[in-house]
Amino acid sequence: MKVNANLFLLLFFFFLAADAAYVIWHMIDSATIPEGTDIGGFISAVASTGTVEWVGSVGIGLGAILSFFLQFYLRLAISAQGGELPEDRSDATIDDGDAEQGHFSPWSWWPLVLTFGLALMFLGLAVGVWMAIIGAPIVLVGVVGWQFEYVRGNFAR
Repeated sequence: MKVNANLFLLLFFFFLAADAAYVIWHMIDSATIPEGTDIGGFISAVASTGTVEWVGSVGIGLGAILSFFLQFYLRLAISAQGGELPEDRSDATIDDGDAEQGHFSPWSWWPLVLTFGLALMFLGLAVGVWMAIIGAPIVLVGVVGWQFEYVRGNFAR
């Protein structure tokens, strides 16, 4: 996680530099500069007639803020978890970070049934309510079937 936090900090500085370059480039591009002006006249012409393109500059600036917030959160998470995770150690093995992730149904067909029913329900928003009415019982059957899959049958516990 330290590497991720450092990458987001690097991304923050990149977006800041990109935002500054974007603003300066657009100001130069939109300025009206007479022929044969020297560097002082060029800078004053850009400062007086160049405009800022707000959508791109704000968007890139918000990308910098997002990167800063992410690296700040990751640093807080690192300090809350004791400082060093198995991912940060070079001598760690896969088993060091292998925690119980929960129980999953690897051969279950119920998620497919549930997905089909939800697809019909959301298609009902575009086509008509009658399609959602067909999909609602399929969703109910899929949820109940998935929930009680390990209560009865071959996989009962």
